[in-house]
Amino acid sequence: MFWILLTIFFATRNQMIDFTLRKYRELLLALQKNGYKFITFEQYCEHKFVLDGLMDSLPNNPKWIILRHDVDLRAENSLATAQIEHELGIHASYYFRAVPESNKPEIIRSIVALEHEIGYHYEDMAINNGDTEKAYAHFQKQLQYFRSYYPVRTICMHGAPTSQWDSKDLWKKYNYRDLGIIGEPYFDVDFSEVFYLTDTGRCWDGYKVSVRDKIPVYQDKWVAAGLVYHATDNIIRAAVQGSLPSRIMITTHPQRWTDKRFAWMKEIFTQTLKNVVKCILIKLK
Repeated sequence: MFWILLTIFFATRNQMIDFTLRKYRELLLALQKNGYKFITFEQYCEHKFVLDGLMDSLPNNPKWIILRHDVDLRAENSLATAQIEHELGIHASYYFRAVPESNKPEIIRSIVALEHEIGYHYEDMAINNGDTEKAYAHFQKQLQYFRSYYPVRTICMHGAPTSQWDSKDLWKKYNYRDLGIIGEPYFDVDFSEVFYLTDTGRCWDGYKVSVRDKIPVYQDKWVAAGLVYHATDNIIRAAVQGSLPSRIMITTHPQRWTDKRFAWMKEIFTQTLKNVVKCILIKLK
């Protein structure tokens, strides 16, 4: 317990101004100021399949970012980030789970009203203990539900790190395109062209403690190229210096981003504990 508390202390000391809504706004403004255009994942998929080659899909702006949010918990935080983006003229993709901690109808409606994309953050294999038929039926039911708020065309897997079941395995038997889905990030983003940044683990180099939210093969290449950022300020500095890749997918978990002191402290405490558990799970694999 002593070592866990010590780890939390140093993590807190090093991130006192990070993962706040103020810092999130600062990140978006820095990226905009340095020439980045923000697009939804749905827009990316439309360009990818309609136009001849990704390199020519956004000819008027060679620097762009697919902005994605995985709403795992505390859905009210996602409304706060959505409002900031709306004020800055940014459209993003928000993926909601079916569980009560994420699935808040009034918040989903509000985010749609702010002109953001909504998608299903699926974990059906984990929920149904690997039974593909039950998982597919559950997926179809939830997809229909979320389509009552928005014409959902993209989906995104929820990692569910404590589950032995990887929900992406559902697509080994079924094809989501049969349901009118045009994209799933882990299958439909060309990561040879698109750099991936995620705040998994409550840092930007959390691939070290991520069970599923990481990009094998390419991650090693990015690390070798020095494309490693721990804090949000590191990303801002790289954007200003012009060393940040020109095509990026950024994934955030809005539960991490808040200006409320108690909620901020609670998140860093619980996430540090989660990171310890995930490290153990990774070593046991």
